[in-house]
Amino acid sequence: MFLVEQGEEVEAQMKRIEATKGVIGTLVVDPDGVPIRSTLDQSMTLQYAGQLRQLVALARSAVRDIDPQNDLSALRVRSKTNEIISPLDYYIIQ
Repeated sequence: MFLVEQGEEVEAQMKRIEATKGVIGTLVVDPDGVPIRSTLDQSMTLQYAGQLRQLVALARSAVRDIDPQNDLSALRVRSKTNEIISPLDYYIIQ
């Protein structure tokens, strides 16, 4: 029952994020970087999942090099045209 409630909460959060103005899509990946759910087309899903997995791993390593007791909780990358927010295990592409 708890997993069902948790799943419903995640779905509600995803719908809220997807309804936000400017959001192109959302992507959920497992810890290995394999896409679980995506609103992007297959090509973009695979491209973002693969490259973000590497970027998150590098950022997490950099944080741990600075302070081994600390860990990365979110990653935000902004360009002139796009922004990617990666809180923990899912990516939001705006």
